[in-house]
Amino acid sequence: MTMGELEKKLENLPASPGVYIYKNDRGKVIYVGKARSLRSRVRSYFQESRPLDPKTERLVSEIAGLEYILTDNEVEALILESTLVKQHQPRYNVHLKDDKSFPYLKLTVNEPYPRIFITRRIKKDGALYFGPFLPASYARRTIKLVNKYFKLRTCNLEIDGTLPRPCLDYQMKRCLGPCVSGLCSKAEYDRAVEDVKLLLSGKTDQLIRELELRMAEAAERLNYEAAAIYRDWITMVQDMSERQKMILAGQDDADLFGYFQDQSRLALAVFAMRGERVVGRREFYWEDLLSFDPGEFFSSALKQYYLQDTFTPKEIYIPVDIEEADVLEAWLTERRGSRVYIRSPKRGSKAGLLDLVMRNAQMCFDMRFRVLKPRGEQVLKPLQEILCLSSLPRRIETFDISHIQGSDTVASMVVCENGDMKKSDYRKFIVESVKGPDDFASMREVVHRHYENVLEEDEGKLPDLILIDGGKGQLAAAVAALEDLGLESQPVAAIAKKEEVLFVKGREDLPIRLPMESPVLHLVQTMRDEAHRFAVTYHRKRRDLRDYHSELDEIPGIGEVRKKVLLRAFGSLERVRQAGYEELAPYVGPRAAARILEYFEGQQNPPLKNG
Repeated sequence: MTMGELEKKLENLPASPGVYIYKNDRGKVIYVGKARSLRSRVRSYFQESRPLDPKTERLVSEIAGLEYILTDNEVEALILESTLVKQHQPRYNVHLKDDKSFPYLKLTVNEPYPRIFITRRIKKDGALYFGPFLPASYARRTIKLVNKYFKLRTCNLEIDGTLPRPCLDYQMKRCLGPCVSGLCSKAEYDRAVEDVKLLLSGKTDQLIRELELRMAEAAERLNYEAAAIYRDWITMVQDMSERQKMILAGQDDADLFGYFQDQSRLALAVFAMRGERVVGRREFYWEDLLSFDPGEFFSSALKQYYLQDTFTPKEIYIPVDIEEADVLEAWLTERRGSRVYIRSPKRGSKAGLLDLVMRNAQMCFDMRFRVLKPRGEQVLKPLQEILCLSSLPRRIETFDISHIQGSDTVASMVVCENGDMKKSDYRKFIVESVKGPDDFASMREVVHRHYENVLEEDEGKLPDLILIDGGKGQLAAAVAALEDLGLESQPVAAIAKKEEVLFVKGREDLPIRLPMESPVLHLVQTMRDEAHRFAVTYHRKRRDLRDYHSELDEIPGIGEVRKKVLLRAFGSLERVRQAGYEELAPYVGPRAAARILEYFEGQQNPPLKNG
């Protein structure tokens, strides 16, 4: 889309609620937003008088396309926005990188003979849902107890009492057997269902009283075996009431959100309160936030969190006020079926709980980013001492080689500065002078080429440490390349994959073995693994392109332009091979589409040869 086309779209935007979608010059969705008025909201991005934060300024600079979808109201726009964000994962939207949903127990009271089973979706189908169970193991444990003591069916058979014999569950005394006439009356089964409802809805005191009455009645009839069974049931119910943490969907409950943020990193903690007790928690982490506005962040986070198959509580507590609270409340109220409140308490018991969640978020942040992943001098200083370097290795460049049996050999270089990976400085190389699988020669070529270019640059700066993915052989090849360039004093080390030991230039016969829990080893492994990932990704891309071009080169009338068009449209040779005439024709024309189909059909059905 040209600037003229974009300006024309901006002029004709309707003043209606909806969702707007920004795309970059490659057609990739980079941001999805909702608006009460599309005209006002979208135009505000392009007003010269409006001051923009750094994130929005970068977003606007990348916008090359605009699409929008009208909705009837702002709540519908919010739901659609959340769905599109989850689908496209745009770069400039906030993403929850955890899509877990917690299990519920579903009791199908809408059926003549209700079943009980585990589910992760709540539907308005007349059934009863109990949960969520936090952690999920409580759901499995509970359903086993229900099967053992109350013997409700878990099958999905149509129960009419006409089966000739019961299933194995009945033989194992885990089902009352309503599928076979005479084994269980409808009244007996219904009473078991009522018992399970009392148990799972937390009305254990009432259930215990009823079981005690049945136990006494059985004892009066001298049916001591039945009385003993009821005694065991009572013990089980008492145990569950103390240990199980559950609640019937629909009772009062709350989710509390807290966060801790430092520069581009953030930890979000969510506590689930059910029945006035904290019964579960979840954590989410961000390592590359482009910018941070608490209100905007929580607005996006709540949409994505409750768009998942997550139980919607009556109250949601967050540490900041958000502009979209009324719209979010309306959406969640509709989703839950009863009023939902989003609150930001400043005093009182809920404010104290929220403060607790905030402190837990800081603890999670510290564990994730400051303890498990030390930064800066916390890890670089020990690395300097271990490798006997003269200065702190603030910039480390790591090399790796990738090929399959010597074909399409490529290399990668990744960069770590002050303990963080710096993707803007990554480099990839095609190995040119080496034929066949020779990792040593390939490493020598790539290291020589790269640092020769660095020395030729006016401001070319050498790293504090060069790290090689490999053992003593790869290390020797890199050292030889550096010596050819007069860089004998350049610090170089290598890490061997299997042994996870470090080899250092000048001390190759004294490998360094670090403890597996060492933060220094973790940093070195991170750099090595990132170099390997970057090299393998590049190698696969080149191999796919090679296969793609070599196949299409055989088809008459398919030149470079049409190959690029097909690659851009279908993404891979396999998808071109599977495409039909109607899919191909719009991109390459009817005659070329027919040739492509004829070529691939000929591959599948080669002509028979006489002889």
